Amino acid sequence: MRDKPSLSVNSLEVLKRRYLLKDDNQNIIETPTELFGRVAHNIALAEKNFKSQLHSKDVEENFYTMMHNLEFMPNSPTLMNAGTSIGQLSACFVLPVEDSIDGIFSSLKDMAKIHQTGGGTGFSFSSLRPKGDLVCTTKGAASGPVSFMGIFDRATGVVVQGGRRRGANMGILRCDHPDIIEFIEAKVEKSAFSNFNLSVGITDSFMRALVADREFDLINPRTRKRERKISARAMFNLITSSAWRTGDPGLIFLDEINRKNPTAEIDRIEATNPCGELPLLPYESCNLASINLAKMVKGASLDWGKLKKCIMLGVRFLDDVIEVNKFPLPEIRKITFANRKIGLGVMGFADMLIKLKIPYNSKKAVTFAKGLMNFIHSQSLISSIDLGKERGAFPNYKKSIYIMKNLRLRNATVNTIAPTGTISIIAGCSSGIEPIFAVTFIRNILSGTKLFETNPIFEEMAKAKGIYKKDLLTKITRQGSLKNLKEIPTDFKKIFITAFDVRAEQHLMIQAAFQKYTDNSVSKTINLPADATIKDVKDIYMMAYKLRLKGITIYRYGSKEDQVLSFDFRQDRRAIARAEAVVAESEYSGGCITGTCPF
Repeated sequence: MRDKPSLSVNSLEVLKRRYLLKDDNQNIIETPTELFGRVAHNIALAEKNFKSQLHSKDVEENFYTMMHNLEFMPNSPTLMNAGTSIGQLSACFVLPVEDSIDGIFSSLKDMAKIHQTGGGTGFSFSSLRPKGDLVCTTKGAASGPVSFMGIFDRATGVVVQGGRRRGANMGILRCDHPDIIEFIEAKVEKSAFSNFNLSVGITDSFMRALVADREFDLINPRTRKRERKISARAMFNLITSSAWRTGDPGLIFLDEINRKNPTAEIDRIEATNPCGELPLLPYESCNLASINLAKMVKGASLDWGKLKKCIMLGVRFLDDVIEVNKFPLPEIRKITFANRKIGLGVMGFADMLIKLKIPYNSKKAVTFAKGLMNFIHSQSLISSIDLGKERGAFPNYKKSIYIMKNLRLRNATVNTIAPTGTISIIAGCSSGIEPIFAVTFIRNILSGTKLFETNPIFEEMAKAKGIYKKDLLTKITRQGSLKNLKEIPTDFKKIFITAFDVRAEQHLMIQAAFQKYTDNSVSKTINLPADATIKDVKDIYMMAYKLRLKGITIYRYGSKEDQVLSFDFRQDRRAIARAEAVVAESEYSGGCITGTCPF
């Protein structure tokens, strides 16, 4: 008889709502213990495809133990679909959009199939001819990429992912596309493209033109000829103004991504998954999982041995997922098996820092992040090489960058830093590499039910210090931060750092520290207070490019009506002291407060 996992009230609510199996009458028919057992058993079936010194039953038990102990969680589709008739286990996909009616609507159909099974999709619309361009077959005028994006957006709103949540997309348009201005302003209108995150595909040539304050060529993708010129600075001003107003568009640095493209001989990368952490080739998919770093702390130090074991098992788990996965399209199966990309990441980073008494907003946190991710990446490579010896290198190995390095990897990529979302709620830890969003807060659950939540590390430390009192918790909930409360000891204020206590530069430095040792990309939201300026956004975007990030997303508090975290304060930073309460929606765990980061 297996023990029940230690889960919070909200974790159980999320599991009931999204993950536990139900019968035809929507009655729940499994427990969390059975869910983890179902997943572990299904994934471990892949072990029978290979000769190994490890017995499949032992591997299954190891997989189960990691999940039961909340040390490791795979992406949502794996938890939802493993061992079921759906069997689609990947979270992230990129689909091509060809410049024809057949191509566009074929991608639309493929998107619907993927969303139906719980996956999210990314698209580059850059190959579509611009608005007003010639349509050769009819001699009419093209409607342009933004118009077709609207069709994808409306279709997404109709298809619910796996019957359990709204679909999610990333839409990308190159900075040199003639319709780039319309794309940049696509989400300025309220509720427009609500099922899309948008990013401009930025090139080095654009950045050089921006720095030199020169004009920049816009190229018709159909003719490959220059259509007109535009001021690079004017375009950048428009991008940052729109991001300040709406949170979109972010930036995807296409040349930096392709400098690090492990299989550049096969194709160029032009798009990412919905949250930007997976740059993928057309039709590629990737399955993700995250290690709960909060569980890797022993006493006052990091348990490197335990972390190493989790990495080894995590890489094995994700490679096994590819084997048992039921792919929604044959094209996806073909290239996924050819490259075998996996994305092992982390969550609970902020909780780990608190346990180690390292302030999130300190230089020490950046240094620690570099050392930590360097270790995770090195051990992930070793684990993939070991699997390669046992199972063979990924089929496209000879067309990859690794052949020159003599690294016979099982997987073309090994690491990704995802926003984690609901899986970090299940694990009871902070989201991805984000700071905690509040120390105490009100959680909206269902039917108007409200749940008071306190960071479990703070609760434990406050009780030990003798300051865990109802009136103090109420004050903290109203403030959203500890820094202005006289009753809180100084050592608590130093380590319990919330998202809005962190300057944008520090957010970026943490992201860059992880990106340096991550072969895919890093999802991180640069949260800004309501009184942040457009110049602040410009500085962040320029700094992101200089730090060689692969992508950047900002969110200014209050710039969307449907955000999932509320401090109930006005446009004044000082007014936070008058807030009634910090309120989070049921499935918010930190990071993107627009609610469009579901993985």
